[in-house]
Amino acid sequence: MPDNYFSRLGLDSSKLSALLDTINQIDTIRDKQTDIVGRVYEYFLSKFALAEGKGKGEFYTPKSIVNLIAEMIEPYKGIIYDPACGSGGMFVQSVKFIESHHGSKKEVSIYGQEYTATTFKLAKMNLAIRGISANFGGKPADTFHNDQHPDLKADYIMANPPFNQKDWRAANELINDPRWQGYEVPPKSNANYAWILNMVSKLSEHGVAGFVLANGALSGGGDEYKIRRKLVENNLVEAILILPQNMFYTTNISVTVWILNRNKKKQTKVVGDETRHLRDREREVLFMDLRQMGEPFEKKFTQFNTDHIAQITGTYHAWQASGKSVTPASPSGKDEAPASSYTNIPEFCYSATFDEIAKKDFSLVPSKYIEFVNRDENIDFDDKMKALQTDFAELLKAEEQSKKELLNVFKELGYAIEL
Repeated sequence: MPDNYFSRLGLDSSKLSALLDTINQIDTIRDKQTDIVGRVYEYFLSKFALAEGKGKGEFYTPKSIVNLIAEMIEPYKGIIYDPACGSGGMFVQSVKFIESHHGSKKEVSIYGQEYTATTFKLAKMNLAIRGISANFGGKPADTFHNDQHPDLKADYIMANPPFNQKDWRAANELINDPRWQGYEVPPKSNANYAWILNMVSKLSEHGVAGFVLANGALSGGGDEYKIRRKLVENNLVEAILILPQNMFYTTNISVTVWILNRNKKKQTKVVGDETRHLRDREREVLFMDLRQMGEPFEKKFTQFNTDHIAQITGTYHAWQASGKSVTPASPSGKDEAPASSYTNIPEFCYSATFDEIAKKDFSLVPSKYIEFVNRDENIDFDDKMKALQTDFAELLKAEEQSKKELLNVFKELGYAIEL
């Protein structure tokens, strides 16, 4: 990679781009060290998003959410697409998923689109650092008004589009857009269902999409209701997961992960060395409530750790599977389901039939389906404080370990930080 490559992308001068320019000029960086550079870049992206909050955090999706979506839809081979790709984190995690399952990034093709010029350049840099080829279209552009990939059919879609985007089109614009074919025209007052239908139109015959939306999309009325009902009737909705509060740096509201699947029929799926037999799920939707999960992050935020992600994805894949599979423990840590196949777990997950959803007037709010248990809990203050004491001790240890790892990264780059 030539010197000053990243500055030629046209990013404004900043500490981040200056650091990356400096790193890029180090002659000793070779393939084995690209992960170090990538880790530094990812670290500063996340810190920048945290610092900027509502001002600039929209380009960055928290890592644990990206990891969760990747582990659920398993983007192993084929075409990957993100219609609002931000700084490209979905693509980076997709490639990490592939490599962790002994695949090759050469077996995927990446397509993305981003509206904001600076963020467009951040995404190109993010992937270039890691040697990942991608097609972001010829320029930064509005996905709705200037679709850079109009004929694309993707095998995997991962996205975190803007929440509740208002006035995304004029009253008479995009009325006959082919992306809405078979559905109502999404209302101009809110773009949530425009993003959904854009992704639906891009799915291949066996395509799977995982994306994040505000919770309002689960139960809106009017044309949104008609679109949502049609999505369920067309057997596209596979899973709905409600997330904890404070996972995003731009908002403290609880949001939802949607999984859409073009092919919910019985099939055999191969991911790396694993062969999974999936049952017919066309008339079912899995609902999961994850609001009691997660761990503290950066004092005021919440994130999933690797155990949380394994538990969530294990439940989802067990639900998909036919034959023998292991149902993970419930969020309380107790094995409330038999170790043979998926089982509904109160306050955690429920597999709803089409008829049940129709009786709820096609609402996709998880709490309408998942059983909740009333408890009269006698709180032992001493026990609670001891538990908090343990949690905070572990949190402080983790913070110290993160500090050591970051210092080690700079030391490996030849720029040791003396404290």
